[in-house]
Amino acid sequence: MKLEPKSRAGAHSGDSLIRTDPVLGDEAGTRLDRWLALHVAGQSRARLKTLILEGRVLVENGATEAVILWDPSQGVKLGQRFVVTVPAPEPATPLAEKIPLTVVYEDDDVIVIDKPAGLVVHPAPGNSTGTLVNALLEHCGDSLSGIGGVRRPGIVHRLDKDTSGLLVAAKTDVAHRALVEDFSTRRVQRVYQAVVWGVPKAAAGTIETNIGRSNRDRKKMAVVRDSGRVALTRYKVLEAFGDVAALVECRLGTGRTHQIRVHLAHLGHPLVGDATYGKPPLAKLRHWPEAKNAADSLNRQALHAGVLGFRHPTRGDDLSFSSALPLELARLISILRISPI
Repeated sequence: MKLEPKSRAGAHSGDSLIRTDPVLGDEAGTRLDRWLALHVAGQSRARLKTLILEGRVLVENGATEAVILWDPSQGVKLGQRFVVTVPAPEPATPLAEKIPLTVVYEDDDVIVIDKPAGLVVHPAPGNSTGTLVNALLEHCGDSLSGIGGVRRPGIVHRLDKDTSGLLVAAKTDVAHRALVEDFSTRRVQRVYQAVVWGVPKAAAGTIETNIGRSNRDRKKMAVVRDSGRVALTRYKVLEAFGDVAALVECRLGTGRTHQIRVHLAHLGHPLVGDATYGKPPLAKLRHWPEAKNAADSLNRQALHAGVLGFRHPTRGDDLSFSSALPLELARLISILRISPI
């Protein structure tokens, strides 16, 4: 069977391909993850479920094609054969790397970083180096190792790779436990600035929905009705740029994956530069090439974590930090302020 490169989601050199025997008659209807656990040696059911959600399990579809399966619970069918891509082993623990960091605040318990867009927060399959965790291990030394877990030492919350702004990490177990508790009970202040396409009809409002994996694309999050987790975002329009775009402030009540991006897209106003959750209004931009060029050249979504406030985990005093918009976002806003007419 020939596997097209686009079908092998996330495949890299060093990965191994495991082809299964066909599904027998009395096995039809068995959950995919359960069936694979019985037929793929050396892989647990939990691990295989993760591989499915990562798009690493294919079902043969004729002589030359393979289709990605995304749902671990779907039933297998008589005669189906599957191809499982198992990633090459990665280091058990992240390695310290000399990566420049903008440190806003640091003491014996916590460190606050102003993260640039493009920097991944923690190692993940296929992305084991060059992350904020690698940089923190170098900056903080051995004291950080294992705080909050081997693979994500010190990490309390995340920012998407292409979101910039403020992030706090813990340097001790006591600090980590206290910060995790405060994040989970919504005692942390997080304020973002976003540039969105279009202008929300209501100048301010609250978006409260469930967010979970998209049924259409398991790599994306979506507003879902009967599953997922409750997510709450409060927004306020700070400035409108005609009817083409707006600068919006977002305050997080919860911290779900891609929450602001999903909620604003659900509102009908996706982030500028976010190719995953929305597209620019090309008709409106036809006579405004400067704005279109500025948006196209971002190479990131227009989202910045500008304010972070939290209670110090050991002293108990309140800390608050702010971060100015990066130059590329400030430039975008300056261009949007110039009327195309």
